[in-house]
Amino acid sequence: MHIKDIDLNLLRLFDAVYRTRNVSRAAEMLDLTQPAASQALTRLRLLIKDPLFVRAGGGVQPTPKADRLADAVRSALGLLEEALNESALFDPLQSRKVFRVHMSDIGEGRFLPALMAALQAQAPGVRLETQPAPRSDIAPLLDSGRIDFAFGFLPTVKDTQRVELLRDRYIVLLRAGHPFTQRRRSGPALLQDLRQLEFVAVRTHSDTLRILEMQQLQDRLRLTTEHFMALPSIVRGTDLAVVMPRNIAQTFAADAGYTIIEPALPLRDFTVSLHWSRRFESDPGNQWMRGLIEKLFRE
Repeated sequence: MHIKDIDLNLLRLFDAVYRTRNVSRAAEMLDLTQPAASQALTRLRLLIKDPLFVRAGGGVQPTPKADRLADAVRSALGLLEEALNESALFDPLQSRKVFRVHMSDIGEGRFLPALMAALQAQAPGVRLETQPAPRSDIAPLLDSGRIDFAFGFLPTVKDTQRVELLRDRYIVLLRAGHPFTQRRRSGPALLQDLRQLEFVAVRTHSDTLRILEMQQLQDRLRLTTEHFMALPSIVRGTDLAVVMPRNIAQTFAADAGYTIIEPALPLRDFTVSLHWSRRFESDPGNQWMRGLIEKLFRE
């Protein structure tokens, strides 16, 4: 086999399948139909004379040959991407670029107001789209260019570039004047007395649900919702409590309608980071946006 026989798009498909372990997901990332991706993968198998991937448990697993090729293919694609972008310029005042960002609804409330104000002043033509994604898909989506950045506490997201933005912790938010706050307690007594409360939680914020389970408070969960931004009005109008990041809770407590308590919850401390792909690290637009985000939010 000679390098002239290889279509670059076949290597992009190989890289996407290797990362996702799923042909359908790889096809979606590359804007291909499932049949087109399957046909292209067949072509590559014939050229390389190896199956490359075999079916396994709802997806595919790479062959030893694919494992040996993976790092070289990823590195080659990254070098090519970097070379193509090396001489490109990014003028924030003139750019009409669209940046696609993974963040949760909590993240949208925390980061978007300041970020959009800065973009309006410094890059009025730049647009932002939020695209929440499953954590298992974030690294492949960054590497494929389908998203440009990911904000959040994402300890399971590996093989990305990242910078720590801020440190936070989970607290319990109650309405002002809640009966629970009338008695002063701390330490183990405060943690134990959480069983006196009833809770509301968000289905997609698994870390807070896990904290409730670790404290054996899941039977005290009275409401599970789909979206975080509904919680403040629910907490303010009821005796329900919510476990949430202190950084966000403080913005609500400033209205004097809420009270924050800080029990020694398990897993309460966490770090919010900005993630991006090594493949696009030298892209001028990516560099500019990273710099703006760090300036706005890095503690």
